[in-house]
Amino acid sequence: MYSALKHLHMLTAIISVGLLTLRYALMMMDSSKRNVRFLRVFPHINDTVLLASGIALIFVTGFMPFTPAAPWLTEKITCVLAYFALGFFALKLGKTKLLRSLAFFGALGWFGMAAKLAITKTPILFGF
Repeated sequence: MYSALKHLHMLTAIISVGLLTLRYALMMMDSSKRNVRFLRVFPHINDTVLLASGIALIFVTGFMPFTPAAPWLTEKITCVLAYFALGFFALKLGKTKLLRSLAFFGALGWFGMAAKLAITKTPILFGF
């Protein structure tokens, strides 16, 4: 069960960043393809599965966020929330392409930090 959940979580994370990158590129090119129904619906389904698999992993592994026993998980959740927020800003809220680009690359940075935390389980921000 654990292995299947872990692989589902990793797969949906990779798909999430791939779809964000594709949607960002289409937005920067002012492409009408960004309005394709699949690109408007599937990323939300994928991100829901990503979050659900993450929550399921918390229950399966017993790691509890917001406790001194797993500060890395608290940081990972913080990173994922920042990734989603900046991704939303990059695709929807940014007023200029410069702001959207800064938000996009910021989202990628937070995604990278979440991946690093998932692999090493070594906290950076809350590891005091």
